[in-house]
Amino acid sequence: MLLLESWFEPAFMAELGRLAPQVVVAAGFEEQVLGTSLADFEFELMSVDEEATVPPYEGSSDRIWLVGDDAPVATLTALGAPIGARLVIVDGDLRALSPETREMILGASQVEVLSDLGEDADWQLAVVLRGDEIPGGGWLMFDAGFNRRLVAMYGHPSTPGLGVLGEQDAEEGVERLQTIAEGYDADGAVILPTFEIIATVASAGPGEDGDYSAETTRAEIRPWVETAAANDMYVVLDLQPGRTDYLTQAKIYEEFLRLPNVGLALDPEWRLKPNEVHLRQIGTVDAEEINQVVEWLAGIVREEALPQKLLILHQFRLQMITNRHLVETPPELAVLVHMDGQGPVRDKINTWNLLTRQPDAGQFYWGWKNFFDEDFTIATPEQVLERTPTPLFVSFQ
Repeated sequence: MLLLESWFEPAFMAELGRLAPQVVVAAGFEEQVLGTSLADFEFELMSVDEEATVPPYEGSSDRIWLVGDDAPVATLTALGAPIGARLVIVDGDLRALSPETREMILGASQVEVLSDLGEDADWQLAVVLRGDEIPGGGWLMFDAGFNRRLVAMYGHPSTPGLGVLGEQDAEEGVERLQTIAEGYDADGAVILPTFEIIATVASAGPGEDGDYSAETTRAEIRPWVETAAANDMYVVLDLQPGRTDYLTQAKIYEEFLRLPNVGLALDPEWRLKPNEVHLRQIGTVDAEEINQVVEWLAGIVREEALPQKLLILHQFRLQMITNRHLVETPPELAVLVHMDGQGPVRDKINTWNLLTRQPDAGQFYWGWKNFFDEDFTIATPEQVLERTPTPLFVSFQ
């Protein structure tokens, strides 16, 4: 079967001559046109019903064809039906397909891409075919069709003074998070409980490696990651790097970041320049260093065919992230700026407005942080949810 997009162009006629058919069956043409164009061939005219439509596909299929929305859908559907191939029309990110379509693709033994779906299609299809989803479902952290909000306990596993997370063990933390998250689903969001673990802790002294940062062992973090996975929860590993760089520290925890339920947070407050020390200066980081982490982390997502991974940038002063507008936000990552200032609710709202009204604010997702001890009055869920843009990550320290 040869399909024409225009009337008997030379390339088509040359191919027809090369094939040397005994009979040409022509559907949908006028006999007068055929008598002229196909004068050198024996042909049969087949009439078509111009009002006919392709019936909807019924039943299961073991073979899937992925095509763009500009493909000849009716023709491909007709061609695929006799061989049991079902057409799936893709418009944009493959990870945003409906749950029904995802289930159909995962149940197929053969999936073929018949259109040019863009340079990201191959690794996105690999994500779909692997099937590992974000806890709670889906492959995109903040899919337009799935209203998700992460609510987190922040702290260090063995140091209660650094946040609420360390005030109990992981199993008890699962239960406490249920109480902490109350009210944050008032806008219909599905809550994803989260442990935000300080993996590297800013220290007063330089330590043996001279970086003013204490690295938590992977053995201490592992039970929290495993507990989170067993309870359909997310984990964010927070880095306070002192005088070293973020990428160096992130690589320490690579085994966890290769899991589908573990993301990363960079805390510029604790990123020192040479000769600086914590609590005398507030740290700062440039977009160039952040982008080193972005590129490395996005590479892991592609290599492991992982769902979209969360990358958080803590900020409460503009100068904490220089050239923020140059921070890359590739589709492998959901990059979120987390407003983590402390104090009266009024002051925190002013900080929120300052950070979110910068020209580059629209390229990021946004989060809000509450402090049990340092905030004079903790913002209520209603006060947090009425912020614009809507906070999609809310943590408690």
